[in-house]
Amino acid sequence: MSKAAKNAGAAPTAVPDLPFEEALKKLESVVESMESDELPLETLLARFEEGTRLAQVCQTKLAQAELKIQQLEKNAAGELVLKPVKTDEQDSETL
Repeated sequence: MSKAAKNAGAAPTAVPDLPFEEALKKLESVVESMESDELPLETLLARFEEGTRLAQVCQTKLAQAELKIQQLEKNAAGELVLKPVKTDEQDSETL
């Protein structure tokens, strides 16, 4: 049995706690392996599932970073401070 076929049956890797850079690097590796190797369908599906999980981790991390950037503002002393951001729920409550 090939190494790729053995990995296809492995339990899914827990990825939510990965740093963004590591998740992105693993995602790029998954994409490269899917594009360059002649893999059996089962292995391709497993890699696709892994890539989907990694992409979700990256999207979540980017959304968190974007929210934090939106919250940053300078105070009178020129220091960056976090300001509260209204959520969609808070906006609908004021209507």
